[in-house]
Amino acid sequence: MISISLPNGKTTQVALGSSGIQIARTLNIENAVAVLIEDKLYDLRDIFDSQCTMRIITTQDSESVEVLRHDAAHILAQAIKNLYPEAKIATGPVIEDGFFYDIDLEYKITERDFQNIEKEMKNIAKSNCEITRINMSREEAIDFFSQQQEMYKVDIIKNNIPESEQITCYKQGNFTDLCKGPHGLNTSFVQHVKLMKVSGSYWRADKNNKMLQRIYGTAWSSKQQLKDYLLMLESAKKRDHRKIGSYLDLFHWQTEAPGMVFWHPNGFAILDVIQQYIKKKLQRNNYVQVQTPILCSNDLWRTSGHLDKFSENMFILSKEDMSLKPMNCPCHVEIFKQGLKSYKELPIRMSEFGICHRNEASGALHGLMRVQSFSIDDAHIFCSEEQITEETINFCTLLQETYKDFGFTNITMKFADRPKERVGNDSTWDHAEQSLLKAIEKTNIPYSYEKGEGAFYGPKIEFHLQDAIKRNWQCGTLQLDFILPKRLSATYIDSSGEKCYPVMIHRAILGSFERFIGILIEHYEGKLPVWLSPVQVSIATVVSACTDYATSAHKILVQNGVRAALNIKNDTIGYKIREITKQKIPFIAIIGNNEMNERNISVRDREGVTTTMQIEQLINLIKSSYPI
Repeated sequence: MISISLPNGKTTQVALGSSGIQIARTLNIENAVAVLIEDKLYDLRDIFDSQCTMRIITTQDSESVEVLRHDAAHILAQAIKNLYPEAKIATGPVIEDGFFYDIDLEYKITERDFQNIEKEMKNIAKSNCEITRINMSREEAIDFFSQQQEMYKVDIIKNNIPESEQITCYKQGNFTDLCKGPHGLNTSFVQHVKLMKVSGSYWRADKNNKMLQRIYGTAWSSKQQLKDYLLMLESAKKRDHRKIGSYLDLFHWQTEAPGMVFWHPNGFAILDVIQQYIKKKLQRNNYVQVQTPILCSNDLWRTSGHLDKFSENMFILSKEDMSLKPMNCPCHVEIFKQGLKSYKELPIRMSEFGICHRNEASGALHGLMRVQSFSIDDAHIFCSEEQITEETINFCTLLQETYKDFGFTNITMKFADRPKERVGNDSTWDHAEQSLLKAIEKTNIPYSYEKGEGAFYGPKIEFHLQDAIKRNWQCGTLQLDFILPKRLSATYIDSSGEKCYPVMIHRAILGSFERFIGILIEHYEGKLPVWLSPVQVSIATVVSACTDYATSAHKILVQNGVRAALNIKNDTIGYKIREITKQKIPFIAIIGNNEMNERNISVRDREGVTTTMQIEQLINLIKSSYPI
């Protein structure tokens, strides 16, 4: 029997061999769009002939948006074919907050064409056209798409789909697309859609292939959701870290070093404060700090497997047979290998703010969010299998504390278990997954289950935080690795005197410092908390007679570790306050004749509230803002 979870919290059962459509009709569930089993969506047309617990997803459920956007991608492709019959379609997946479709078309589509394309999409949706699934053999599919002159689809069938796998297509009206699904039952599900932008994209992300046109869109379940999303995007534009960073003189980029940050003094001050904070947190949690080479022989990368699986993203110096490191892990294993290690020494928590380089496509680079040279709050924990749960719990606690200190309290996790292609035996995977799940349950952090999405060498956890405009950012990671220590022959002596391979836990809290600073800038719209602000207070004089006292006050602040600026220009105090406020500095210390005579300062905060205090009081106020 199949167990069905009902919206009222109760369960019921139906016979095996039923389709999702039959089950929905039997239970009088209206507006069904998909079936959910163990966090994976299945098509309503599927026949379920083995025991399972499922939930019928309707248009009212949040999970339905993935199907909605998948339908929207097909409707976009159909609209393009209707308007431009000569167009050839490539791929059109669902992405975060939307979808895209890659098309091969001589005519260059611009945003001026979006209105006509959207109109055609709405007509297709309003037609309430039935979406049917068609199963084909490999030969039938190749023949069908060859006749349609859709050679990108033929390429996918020949090179991406195993010969033993049945091929599915979805048909709506005059349009048929190669697709695994799931899809809704008709086109009317897609009502609230908007095309966003168009860009270039090489077929199969290979610059040697033809450049296609990638049309991006978004689709939502209601008009209000679409409106809210578009408002969020407008807010995001105002918060763009690239604009704010340039205005506040934090950093810049230039063509001579693509994807590499030029940190200005103010920007570097933020980076330094964050790194010092993380160092203190790690020291209090018994991590050791190391530093490893940026450039290593390719012999190391071959042995570790990175050269085989990651070479396209590496900067390789062919003459020297060396590469810039894309990650720190192999180097940390090499440190672990120095000297004989005992089980009594485990766990060893090894941290490095290593500078890494990854060769990214130029079109993928985006400010601080996607760079080619970056530093990570990277650490690797070498432990026994029995220590996995405790180490995971400790890390989750550390991560929650850290995110809270930076102002992020809405945190979720994604747990990914064993993929089909993996190394290691099932008992090892069983223990690893159970250890992580046991730890996750104790953290009280909400999590979702990503079935089969783990790495080939171990299960993983992703940590997502939500910012001020409700965008989710994946920053932290924890990943178990049973393979790299074996590849690099790293061992320790267990309690029986036998050599064992340690479990290696790859973990990061912030991820890349560059990207995290970009997130912080956008989260706070440039108004960073006092402890993170590059300049914490700016002294502004009312009259030139106060210059000596202001200079003395500035010296005291700096000597006490306060990041202070001094403005003794001959401008009016009103002008100075306006200019300092634009720089988003938390405090303005105003010094006029009264303050000079009374040997105090008038401190104005971001809300415009002014308080008279001693210099020592301001120092204590700023120091009290530090979380550690």
